[in-house]
Order: sequence, then structure tokens, then C-alpha cells
Amino acid sequence: MTARPNDPLLLAGRIIVVVMQAILGFAAIVLTIGLPLVLFLRDKITAEARVEFDNPDFVFPLAAVLGIMVFAIIFLVGAFWFLRLLRKIIDTVGEGDPFVPENAERLTLMGWLALAAQLLAIPAAGAALYIAKIFEDQEGITVDAGLDLSGIVLVVVLFILARVFRHGSAMRADLEGTV
Repeated sequence: MTARPNDPLLLAGRIIVVVMQAILGFAAIVLTIGLPLVLFLRDKITAEARVEFDNPDFVFPLAAVLGIMVFAIIFLVGAFWFLRLLRKIIDTVGEGDPFVPENAERLTLMGWLALAAQLLAIPAAGAALYIAKIFEDQEGITVDAGLDLSGIVLVVVLFILARVFRHGSAMRADLEGTV
């Protein structure tokens, strides 16, 4: 199977993936730099929040904020890795040879990364709800937490596609062995 060398869909997919990787990488770097800043500036943040919220008893939820930042960094790194694997799959499609064992492994790993993101969202949502509870008297601060069915469907689809690619590459190897 050969692909058109100038397939616009593959080119667009590759560009989108590379741009998204750049955004995710930048966000991960910013959050990583922000972690120690929040830790070292917590007293200043608390003082400014007490004035802003007109609450002299306000206590900055440091552990929850740092926890969410750590969850976000882990999520961003995982998403970056997910897109890196997708870019490699796009490259094999562009080369005209997508049914290789490596793509089955990539899809399996993408499934595990998507599952990890779904599981990571549970404690992150808990921490966000905790912070929202602290700020419940403030207007405009809301947190929406719920089960993401599309993420669960993505996990299932990735694992099924991994099996399809594994089976397809095995069939191709059998066919090449008989020729």
C-alpha cells in the first residue's frame, strides 16, 4: 500500500500534532517553573488573597494547588508522549507502511496513556473541588467535575486498534513468508 506523497490530510495531521506538542511542552515548562514559585511565594500570595477577598483568616490551600500543578504537569507530559506516538504512526502511514508491529505497540501505549489520564483526573478533580469549596463565597469560581465517557471510549478504541494493527502486521508477515 502506498500513500500519496503530498497527502494533505497527513500533512495537516502532522502539523497539528507538532503544534500541539509545542503548546504542551511550553505549558509543562511554565508549570514546572511555577511550582517552586508558588511554594516560595505562598506567604505573599496568602497576604494578597486576604486583601483581595477581604478575609483576614484566609489560608492559601498550598497542598491542593501544588497537587493540581503536579497532576497538570504529569498530564501534559503524558499528552506530549501520546502525540509523539501519534506522530510516529502518521509518519508510517505517510511512508505507506502503517501495519508494522511498532504501530500496534504505539497504539497499546497510547491506550495506557489515555487510561492513566482518566485515572489521574479523579484525584485532580478532588483537589479542584476542594479549592472550589474554599472559594465558594467568591463569584465566578466554579469547578465542573464528572465522568468523561469520551475518554473511556478513546481508551477502548485505542486498545482495539492496537489489536487490529497487531493482527494486520501478523497477517502481512505470514503473507510475505508465503511469497
